[in-house]
Amino acid sequence: MVTADTRRVIAAGAIGNVLEWYDFAIYGYFAVAIGRTFFPKEDAVAQVLAAFGIFAIGYLMRPVGGALVGHIGDKFGRRSALTFSVMAMAVPTFLVGVLPGYQTLGVLAPIALTLLRMVQGLSVGGEYTTSVVFIIERAPPGRRGMLGAIAACGALGGILLGSATGALLAALMPAEAMEQWGWRIPFVIGLFVGLAGFFLRRHLRETVPAGGAKRSPLAETFRLHGRVVVRLAGLAVFNAVSFYLLFVYLVSWIQTVDGIAPVHALEINTISMVAMLFWMLAMGALSDRVGRKPVLLAATVVTFITALPLFWLMHHPQHGLVLLGQLCFVLSVGAFLGVQPTMMVEEVPASVRCTAVALGYNVTLGVIGGLSPLVATWLVNRTADDLSPAYMIMAASVVSFLSVLTFGERSKLPLEVAVAPA
Repeated sequence: MVTADTRRVIAAGAIGNVLEWYDFAIYGYFAVAIGRTFFPKEDAVAQVLAAFGIFAIGYLMRPVGGALVGHIGDKFGRRSALTFSVMAMAVPTFLVGVLPGYQTLGVLAPIALTLLRMVQGLSVGGEYTTSVVFIIERAPPGRRGMLGAIAACGALGGILLGSATGALLAALMPAEAMEQWGWRIPFVIGLFVGLAGFFLRRHLRETVPAGGAKRSPLAETFRLHGRVVVRLAGLAVFNAVSFYLLFVYLVSWIQTVDGIAPVHALEINTISMVAMLFWMLAMGALSDRVGRKPVLLAATVVTFITALPLFWLMHHPQHGLVLLGQLCFVLSVGAFLGVQPTMMVEEVPASVRCTAVALGYNVTLGVIGGLSPLVATWLVNRTADDLSPAYMIMAASVVSFLSVLTFGERSKLPLEVAVAPA
């Protein structure tokens, strides 16, 4: 039975992930309008590339943000870190929505946009991992896997919310109005989501690890727990490659190789993400019964075996076959994504848990995850093999399978948790 206090913890922890990925979705949805607003109008393609280039800069800030927010969480408390990170995401999101464009500010407009995205990248780097730590440390006995999956679902929920907001506005507003100023509305709305997260979090009881790191958490992590960080990074490889290829790159892939219209590509992707929300929760609950390692190992093995056949199945213009292929991927990839957060938290001591998890996860997500769609596009063009992305997913499955083998099975053991200061 989930108590009212547990529900408040879940809401406070997950809302930052929703905001983070809401911003991710609306920035991608309105990248063309953003490019036209903040960059010179001589070259339309260059505008879009510049907009996505600034988006990538935010990703490169993730490891730095992970170290910063992780330090706050391990040194001053989980609540302090989460309060900082949600506002560091909400305020820049709002400012992007009201920032004057190139015609008004000239070259200062893209510079300001870049700085705002860098601040958001700092927030993103610590938000997800710290919220996962926060929620799992407060989970009732025997429910850590389930609550870890709920925390992970915040990301998908944010993507769906952002996409739905963009689609709704596009349906209600004339195209010209959307192009000129309507795209700003979702960014302004982000401030209210952030404020809700701020007030939810500030009233929670603070937690600080007992017997915290004698040095800075970052120094302590590198000195005593470097191998754990490497193993966490290896564990995250599967997440980085599979998620970004199957739910970001794939939307473009099926349009290019199958000739499916963009609206139908997005419909297929949305249906699959909704299915994955429920499947991740089921797999998180299953891991509380059978353990984390069996679920994660099975997920990587099944993905390795089925990646090539499923990409072949999706390499058809029939919408039903593409949807079937992606839903089959949901079964294995969703199982991994639902259990991974709890495995990470259980592996690291409380004194450096926020820092170590943030570093291991964000270095992989920031570098490998950010580059995966680009590498997949290059491989398809270089090899003339439309199934090339499947080989990337198979390679990631091997790396994370080997990483999981190095982890202990701690699902039935008490978790060393942060405690309230005396």
